[in-house]
Parts: sequence; structure tokens; C-alpha cells
Amino acid sequence: MKFKRSFIICICSVIIILLSVLFSLLFLTLNGKKPEKDTKRLILGFSQIGSESAWRTRNTQSIFEAAESNGIQILFDDAQQKQENQLKAIRSFIVYQVDVIAFVPIVEDGWDNVLREAKNAGIPVIVVDRQINADKSLYSGFLGENSVEEGRKAAKFLVEKCTGEVSPINILEISGTENSSIAKGRAKGFRKIIGMDSKFKIIHTENGDFLRSRGKEIAENLIQKSRDAGNFKNDGLYFNGKKIDVIFSHNDSMTLGLLDSFSNYGIDALDTIIISFDAEQKSIDALIEGKLNCVVECNPNLGEMLMQLVKELAADKSIPQITYIDETVFTEYDDFSKYEPRGY
Repeated sequence: MKFKRSFIICICSVIIILLSVLFSLLFLTLNGKKPEKDTKRLILGFSQIGSESAWRTRNTQSIFEAAESNGIQILFDDAQQKQENQLKAIRSFIVYQVDVIAFVPIVEDGWDNVLREAKNAGIPVIVVDRQINADKSLYSGFLGENSVEEGRKAAKFLVEKCTGEVSPINILEISGTENSSIAKGRAKGFRKIIGMDSKFKIIHTENGDFLRSRGKEIAENLIQKSRDAGNFKNDGLYFNGKKIDVIFSHNDSMTLGLLDSFSNYGIDALDTIIISFDAEQKSIDALIEGKLNCVVECNPNLGEMLMQLVKELAADKSIPQITYIDETVFTEYDDFSKYEPRGY
């Protein structure tokens, strides 16, 4: 009799436990929660080229913020402006077996081998911000700016600004990192438009590597050459005795470095048309102050778009081969009371 009573009690206990588990699962389901085994976070391996500017810093922040809001974990690597560091980082992501790899390529070439390794490992890759010369079957897609169109926008402003001018217009080009797609694209787009009018002449191009220090150095070298030749004037920059009418600078960091040198040497550049790219807050401030004439935005806030692409790829879906981000052109004619602070 005691055995029977114990058996009944045991059975009742088991039933109570099972009912408790079922009610718990029902409660979790009704409250939108999933069992722990389904809450695995996606892992994104992301290699950034560095932190050479406020733009680049904001670009990185945007990606981290979007990853956090989308529940995606990031394995991050700062390449410190060296391609070999990026190659090592991507290979480490492959060994770690991340879900998706994204990277900002420093230069266009030299990626095929590591991309083939990622593809063989079954890990999709997204190229961010700068484009590459590689077999398109080796990576899933590109997300970033249309650098050729950016150059075209800058040139269109210049052409409109100089409507009615008949004399030659001498242009100094301060270009970005050599062999980077963004420098090539901006140069190509700019030349495409100004090439339609022979009065526009690029009389000198120099590589500024997208660095503020290089922008300052380039300007100071030109100033020093003018002083050595005994024909220094404070109304702008000169190259081989020719007045530079337009400065076409591939990014804000180099442009701000240029303005640093102007300030140091007391140069008044009111008669010089200065065009820049990125639209950092400091360059917009300089535009408002009349020190710049046009700034073409290169939007750093692509984090949310990147995370959506990451989730598509992680779900074994395809993404567009190219995804461009929206960008604005700011000019001296704008009403800046309409614009919010840039945030970078």
C-alpha cells in the first residue's frame, strides 16, 4: 500500500514538473522570447583602414552603433593604413569562422587570393567605402559612395561658378591615397566634366594621402618655392609663377591642412576657389566662413545599411553587387540654418 502511494506521488510530481516546463515555454513564446539555442549572435569580421580623420572615426562609430542595435557582434581590426595588416586580419577572420567579413580596402589591387580563401571557407565578403579590382565572383557586393559621381558634382559646381570666364583657369589638385579607388574616381569624374571646356587646366597634381599633415605640407612647399624665387604673394598659392585659381582637394583633412598653412603665412585665399570632399563639421564651418566654396558630401553613416546586408548574407540571400549611399553637395550659396550639425 505504501509502495502504491509512493508511486502515485512520484507520478504526480513528474506531471507537475512537465506542466511547469510547458507553461514556462508558453510564457516565453507569448512574450516574444526564443529559447537560448536560437539566440546566437551573428559575427561580423570588420577591417577598417585606420583613424586618419574625423570622417573615418565617424564611419567606424556608425558601424559599431548599427551592429549593437542589430545584435551583431564585431571582430574589429585597425589596419593602420597598411594593406598587409588587412590581409592578416581577413585571414584571422577566416580562421575564426565569422559569419560575414567586411573591409575598407586601402588600395584597389592585391585582394584576389585572400578573397578566394574566404570564398573557399564559405564566408561572404562585403567591400565597404572603397572599391577594388578583383574577380566580382569572389565577393558579395560593394557598399559606399559613387566616387566618380562625387568628382562630377564638384566639377559641375566649378563650371557654373566660372560661367562667363574666358581666361585660363589654373587648377591645383591635391589627390588622395595613390591607387585607391576613391582618389581615382574623384579625379576621373572631375576631369570628365572640366574636359569639356579648354579654359580649365590642371597645372599640378600632388598626392596628399588623405592626411591633414600632407595638405599642410603641400601648401607650405609651394609657398616656400615662391619665397625662394622672390615672388611670394599673399593672395593665394602659385606654381611655377602661375597663380592657382582653383584648389581641388580630394578630402577635408587635406583641405583643412591647407587652410592651416594659409593661416600660418597670412595668405588670403578669397580669390581662390576651394573645393573639398567629405563634409566634416570643420569644413562646413570653413564654408560658412567663406574659406571654402564647395564641399561634396561623402556620407560616413553607412552602418545600418551594412548590417542589413550582413543579415541578408547570413540568411543565405544575395545582395546587390553595388549599393550606393545618398550624398549631398554643400556650396557657398546654401542657407546653412537649414542643416543639422554634422556630428563628426
